[in-house]
Parts: sequence; C-alpha cells; structure tokens
Amino acid sequence: MTMFSSSNTFRAADLGCATGPNILLAVQNMIDAVKHSHELPEFQVFFNDQTSNDFNLLFTSLPPERRYFAAGVPGSFRSQLFPRASLHFVHSSYAIQILSTLPKEAVDKSSPAWNKGRIHYSNSAPEAVDAYEAQFAVDMKSFLEPRAEEIVHDGLMAFIVPGHPTGTPHSEAFFNKTLEILGSCLVDMANMGKISYEKVDLFNLPAYLASPHEMDAAVKQNGSFSVEIMEYLHQEKQQPEALASTKRAGFEGILKEHFGFGEEILGRLYHLVCKKFGQQSSTFLESPGDAMNLFVFLKRI
Repeated sequence: MTMFSSSNTFRAADLGCATGPNILLAVQNMIDAVKHSHELPEFQVFFNDQTSNDFNLLFTSLPPERRYFAAGVPGSFRSQLFPRASLHFVHSSYAIQILSTLPKEAVDKSSPAWNKGRIHYSNSAPEAVDAYEAQFAVDMKSFLEPRAEEIVHDGLMAFIVPGHPTGTPHSEAFFNKTLEILGSCLVDMANMGKISYEKVDLFNLPAYLASPHEMDAAVKQNGSFSVEIMEYLHQEKQQPEALASTKRAGFEGILKEHFGFGEEILGRLYHLVCKKFGQQSSTFLESPGDAMNLFVFLKRI
C-alpha cells in the first residue's frame, strides 16, 4: 500500500517490448494480479523500445477492450525514460541480455580477445569471455541507475533473461549452444562462397548470459534495490523449427545489417540452422536440462 500512497493510477512500463503479442499477455497478467490485491481505478502502461521499433504494429495489436491506457516511449532503456518516482512496476523479458555495444576487443585483430571464426564468446578464449562479462557489468549499471530514479519507493521490477548457472562454463548453457550452431551455419555459408570469411570473423552477437552471482553483484553495487526473488525457470523442449524461428526473430535485424542478407539468403541460412537443430535433437534439444531462464524480482528500497 505504501507504493500507492500518492496515486490512484497504477503506472507500469515494459522495457524492450518489440511488437508483441507476448508482451500483451504479460501486461494482462500484471493487471490481473494487481486488481486481485488492490482496487485501483486506472492503469497506465508504457511500452518502450528503440526508436527503430515498429510501434504502429504494436499498437494495432493492442486489445480493443483493454483495461489500461497505453503509450509508446521510444529510446534506450539504458538511460532515464520517465520522470522521477513515477513508475510502480517495471517489466522486461529477453531484452537485458542484449549488450549496448560489442566489446571492442572482440573485433580487434591485435587483441587476445579477437574472436576469429566465432560469432559468440561461449567457446572462445578467456579474454573474449572477460570482455563480454565486463561489458555486461557496464550495461547493468546503466540499466539499474535510471530505474532507481524512475521507480517509486517500494515499487517493483521483474525481468527474465536467459542465464547460466553460477560456476558452470558458458559453453554448457543451452542458449549459447544454439548460438554455436548458428555460427557454424554462417561458416558453412562462407565455405559455399555465399558470404566472406572476413565478414564472419568480424561478426559477434551482442548478447551475454549472466549467472545469479553476477546479477546479484550488479544489484548490490547499485544499492537501490533488494532482491526479493532470483530463481531459474526451466525451459520446455522446443522443436527444431520453433527454435530456428526464435533465433531468426531475435537476430534477423543484426544479420541483415552486418551481412547485407536479402530474404532469399536469410531463408537459406535458417534452413541450415533448422536442419542442424534437427540433427542435434538427440543430444541437447531433446532434454535441455541447461535451458534456463533467470527470473529476477526486485523492490525499490
């Protein structure tokens, strides 16, 4: 009740909303949960993403009989987007693991972290892993500091990211294994002469899977939040086609920008990805025990 002492309107934000429709279900779940506990007359939901996001597509998919006022807020969530102490609840799903920028060492040919022939850090030299880890720490700092300004006292924040268990190699995380397969398919296309080896060498996905220890350290360093819940949610088995589609949805824009892919060659790439996922189904796709999402629930103190 402290959270609502100064307002009869519940204000929530989803950061990294993309175009839906999954986020619309998350918003409805949030509203149902709040209304179950408090009789609040009005809800306002802010949908945030980069300025390049197709907000028109998002808005046309909003339920016509929704029980909340909706608004779009363009801009990076690694800066302040809302007035001070204006939000009661912040949500984000599968967005915070995307880095604001690639570690410069990973694409520097003179650096020990030079990530030649790979598109990710998980099976790379320790220097590459360290570079990604350091960038993630910087990005978490720039994510939490604005939220500390925007969220009211006792306000809440919940987010889900792909993660890896503390103390285990990054290469054992299911999400990272799928990126290794995507990288091998890009090498295959270079072998076929469809893209250049140099383009593959210079391509690195800007994503980092944090452990609970790293998340906890970032929250403690910020000092404005208490950790209410931090736990793994095990991911259910996905069919190769669905898994390939997920990768395409998540990284299509980055691939197009770097390689200049048209729809035909992009389709060929994901045909290869789907085929390799199918070939691997008897190993890690059938029982993805290490396919874990990290759920973090924080309270503003």
